[in-house]
Amino acid sequence: MLKLFRFGALALLAVLAGLALWLKTPGPAAFDAEAARAEARAYEARILRDGYGVPHIYGARDADVAFGLAYAHAEDDWKTIEEVVLFSRGDLARRNGKDAAVTDYLIRAMGSAEAIAKNYETELSPETRALAEGYAAGINFYCAEKTDRCGREALPVTAQDVVAGFASRQPFFYGLDDQLKAIFEGEVETEERTAAAREAFLKVPKEFELGSNAMAVAPSRSADGDTRLMVNSHQPYTGPVAWYEARVKSDEGWDMIGGIFPGAPLVLHGAGPDLGWAFTVNKPDLVDVYALEVDKPKKPTKYRFDGGWRDFDVKKIKFRVHLWGPFSLPVTRRALYSVHGPVFQTDDGVYAVSYAGQGDIRAIEQYYRMNKAENYAEWRAAMEMLALPSLNAVYADGDGVIAYYYNAAIPVRAEGPDWSKAQDGSDPALVWQGARTLNDVPQVVMPRSGYVVNANHTPFQSSGAEDNPEPANFPAHYGVDTRTTNRGLRIQALYGGDISITGEEFVSYKMDHLYAQKSRVMELVKELAQTDAEDLQEEAATLAAWDGSVTTDNRSAALAILTAQKARGYLLNDEGAETPDYEAALRDVSVELKTLFGRVDPEWGEAVRLKRGDVSLPLNGGPDTLRAVYPQRDGEGALKSVGGDTYILYADWSGAGDVKIETIHQFGAATLDETSPHFADQAPVFAAEEWKSPPMELQSLIAEATRDYSVGGE
Repeated sequence: MLKLFRFGALALLAVLAGLALWLKTPGPAAFDAEAARAEARAYEARILRDGYGVPHIYGARDADVAFGLAYAHAEDDWKTIEEVVLFSRGDLARRNGKDAAVTDYLIRAMGSAEAIAKNYETELSPETRALAEGYAAGINFYCAEKTDRCGREALPVTAQDVVAGFASRQPFFYGLDDQLKAIFEGEVETEERTAAAREAFLKVPKEFELGSNAMAVAPSRSADGDTRLMVNSHQPYTGPVAWYEARVKSDEGWDMIGGIFPGAPLVLHGAGPDLGWAFTVNKPDLVDVYALEVDKPKKPTKYRFDGGWRDFDVKKIKFRVHLWGPFSLPVTRRALYSVHGPVFQTDDGVYAVSYAGQGDIRAIEQYYRMNKAENYAEWRAAMEMLALPSLNAVYADGDGVIAYYYNAAIPVRAEGPDWSKAQDGSDPALVWQGARTLNDVPQVVMPRSGYVVNANHTPFQSSGAEDNPEPANFPAHYGVDTRTTNRGLRIQALYGGDISITGEEFVSYKMDHLYAQKSRVMELVKELAQTDAEDLQEEAATLAAWDGSVTTDNRSAALAILTAQKARGYLLNDEGAETPDYEAALRDVSVELKTLFGRVDPEWGEAVRLKRGDVSLPLNGGPDTLRAVYPQRDGEGALKSVGGDTYILYADWSGAGDVKIETIHQFGAATLDETSPHFADQAPVFAAEEWKSPPMELQSLIAEATRDYSVGGE
């Protein structure tokens, strides 16, 4: 018996040892710091940090500047860049555990890595590849120099990783995740959705809107003959899609300042001496779902198509999910692909998905061409690539040209079917036949009214009445936005209501913090102000006194806005509403405000704060105002603003050919370093609705530079 026990114990130990070996997470790929340093000698960049710590990168070649940009950005935000690299590889779950497993599966199932491996040399120009390679070399050099700051999971970073950062995330800006979630939940009736990309993909709070404002006026509408552009993206304050400001300038003609996401080697929108542009999120219909008839419901190998059976393309997806300590679970999943695209098995059936941008790796190429454009014709030629499958674009330049595009890679679909519903996956007539051109989408170029605007509202209200696109010209299956936001109402009232706009007015209109009388918020407030409920009379009086303005000293705004969000959803669009009963929502918010502040009418600036380290400041503005502020509960006390207005850039081209650029960031250049003087040095300026003027000439930059150093070279 003792021998048997010993044998059993040994067998158990052997099994446990084998299990531990199987679960032990393999070490990261070897990172050769000396090789990274050697590669860095092929590049040389000069980095000057201005008075606010913003990096201005100079170099002989574009690739040198990309190298320096990577190094500078890694200094300020390496952890987020690392997160982006792992996300783009579909390798987050190895570190973050089960919460990232679905993300890893979807990223790998989308096949960006295979598309990049296949098309990197053929679909990207030598210049673009050199740019991506220089950026990757800059990240690796930083980590070779700062070994104590860099985790090894993401190293070494490759140019293909840089390209993947664009390719893997583009579809989630127009809502691919919504369609996938609908499939997984069995909601096959895929009606139009307007919710933003969610945490699992872009790491933003689930209720946060990826919105934005963009405005441009031509000389004919400005008081002094200048051309003006406002770049005003609404993003979360932190994370992989939070803006970082940088200036890039090479001897090869690359000269831009603007907003950059972690891991991106290019200005995504901003301005230069000749031109600039701004993006806002749009939601065209760029995803279709197909119901498939399969041979085996449990483990299908074939699907019905064109009167016969066709084999699925099959790929094994492997990744690891962190458990605890050094252990992770190896996961293998079978991914299926049809003629329509990736396939998903659910309890309600098997579905294939076609989506815009599938297999397209050229987003980095398009951004590069836009960055290098010197005039409208070159910029528009870059836009014609449609490698960015969505996003509204507003353009302006020193020649006085302004334009708006409802940019969308609309698929060429068969006429007739209701494309909001799942289609018959066996019908070859329903397969997409490429994409339409930029000429096919709503657009306004050089309008007679002299202005173009967008605030995530319909493109049919993007300019003056005589210039707006005609809805009848765009079929329903395009899914062109028809909604009107409060920002859309106000942007038209202000920019469309002033025929001679000065520079001061152009900026002040952007900082508008008013809800229009026809907005969803004011409709709700007017109704609640007339309630007969005896227990809500104090609240009704507070609402009745509100004029729709959201200023720091306003005592009605907190009750009004928080009630509207609870009753009509965080984005005030009736999606995700916690308490659709208006009076019940008012009671809940009243109790919350009295608990937190001792009264139902705290000042807005007391209730909502810009918080950054030890800094806490009041803000004008609220959800869906042009001065966008989106608050969230932050434990006890004041709510914390987590997004909305973030990086803003204002460009003004005079008739004499000069350009004035002013910018502001909600925090500062030091994204993660709380010990840096630039961690929150812009926050007071931002809260005061003021601006800074980045030095665009080298001598003025040198005069105020807080650091001046070179990276790379011999």
